[in-house]
Amino acid sequence: FSGCVVIIGIVGPCSSGKSTLARRLRSDGLVVREIRQEHSAVPDMWRRLTNPDVLIYLDVTMACAADREGLDAPSSWWADEREVRLAHARMHCDLYIDTTSRTPDEVYAEAVQFLAAWRRHI
Repeated sequence: FSGCVVIIGIVGPCSSGKSTLARRLRSDGLVVREIRQEHSAVPDMWRRLTNPDVLIYLDVTMACAADREGLDAPSSWWADEREVRLAHARMHCDLYIDTTSRTPDEVYAEAVQFLAAWRRHI
């Protein structure tokens, strides 16, 4: 990505792996914004907060999110967060990754591969 600053936004429900992926991409020298809009009722808050060049949406099942949080069941607001509050971001993302059955290394590898291909096409 040398020569220009590309802002990468990462959005998704709680426990989908946003922080983990953001740390890895930042360690590669990329400009990454974790967009924590999951509690906002504004559909395009992701765009208002960051307006990224590339939007990565990380998804996870409700059961897996609860497990990752060490809970017996997900928080009462989790379904609304994913289905309603994040629907706009999911519809407009450049890359969608379901992290439910993937390791952090697999998620990172997919993101890096996508970003490299995206960069070649701009």
